[in-house]
Amino acid sequence: MSGHRKLGPALATVVVAGNMIGSGIFLLPASLASVGSVTLIGWIIGAIGALALALLFGRLASRKPMAGGPATYVYDAFGPFAGMQASLWYWAACLIGNVAIATAAAGYLADFAGWDLSPIGVATFTISLLWLVTFMNLVSPRFVGQVDGPLLIAGLVPLVLVVTIGWASFDGSLFAASWNVSGEPIYKVVPHSLALVFWAFTGLESASVAAAVVENPERNVPVATVLGVSLAAVIYIAASTAIFGLAPAADIANSNAPFALVAAKMLGPTAGPLVAICGGLKALGTLAGWVLMTSQVSRAAADHGLLPQMFARTRAGDTPVAGLIVAGFIGTAAIGLTIEPTLGKQFANLSEASTLFALLTYLGACLAALKYGFANERRVAIVGAAFCFFVIAWSTLTVLKVTLICLAVFVVCYFIRPPGKYRLPDATTRTGELAKLRERHDDPARR
Repeated sequence: MSGHRKLGPALATVVVAGNMIGSGIFLLPASLASVGSVTLIGWIIGAIGALALALLFGRLASRKPMAGGPATYVYDAFGPFAGMQASLWYWAACLIGNVAIATAAAGYLADFAGWDLSPIGVATFTISLLWLVTFMNLVSPRFVGQVDGPLLIAGLVPLVLVVTIGWASFDGSLFAASWNVSGEPIYKVVPHSLALVFWAFTGLESASVAAAVVENPERNVPVATVLGVSLAAVIYIAASTAIFGLAPAADIANSNAPFALVAAKMLGPTAGPLVAICGGLKALGTLAGWVLMTSQVSRAAADHGLLPQMFARTRAGDTPVAGLIVAGFIGTAAIGLTIEPTLGKQFANLSEASTLFALLTYLGACLAALKYGFANERRVAIVGAAFCFFVIAWSTLTVLKVTLICLAVFVVCYFIRPPGKYRLPDATTRTGELAKLRERHDDPARR
């Protein structure tokens, strides 16, 4: 792939930040309002855990630049069975997450247009948006980065309003009154909020997943990962703190667009639709970035022999066409199968399931880092693993049960299609279908 078609450090940072600053921060305040402003503690803990994981993935990408992100390290460290499971976990996280983000984008844009859509109408609109960004990805990865940049700026508008003008209107007594509306002990509600807020941090590994389309990945992937997560964390903490000082928790909980709600309170009713369109466009940009990540995950898995080789085939611009098309059809089916009476309920179920699969993959990558034995990565790997385990443990019982069923299906998939030769794509020399391959660090054939 020619250098001018790849992502530089700035565009890679945009992809990382853009993949996180999306539907999560715009919709989560409504869910977190049922707990209260005490969720600020959850945001801080979530940011620390996300930065630990970002540092780990950045260092791993510098030491061992491999396309495919966290799942690739699991394969490299533990072999084909664990590698296939991790690849399927992460692919499932991306596929489910795409549906959640598309649903959020449809809700915001329909609200801006004043459409009162039925559940079937919302599903149809959501499918249309999913295929729109799929076609955007078929152009080239660089095109996605270029489109995501302006949309990231558009998405920052309502957040900037809240953390600037909003702070001028911040009511400390309102924030205090909303501190713990659930009435549960803090040691219970904070972990619960942590399970909710980490959805907003999924995507922190975006640059390492897309290492094959990043210039000089040994340097640019770590830089983009840490800068992207840091930018998102600062915005999340500032915005989520301010919003509870601008409107009562009950009003936030009942709103489908909490940032539009507080914007209308600050600037008048005309500000609400403007914030809604900004939120909708940003969610659309986030979806474009995640569709890119999804195709890169399936591409890396095919390179390993874990998925059919059609997922590894690319055309001009290093675009994995089959991966994009298949993900589009799977997403279309998922949208139809998960229709709920309310958009918020559908989004909540999808986002939690996606987060859980992502955390399983992150946990596997942390264990892989420990097996590598790199001294500088040991502590951050332990912190990251402990964080992942803690958040997974606080997931809802229903989601855990469904996840266990999926894990059993993935195990069966391994025996149906056993992986082939041990091989990993070298992110620094990837050139479409003809990639330079290198052996796993512990390939038995080398002994």
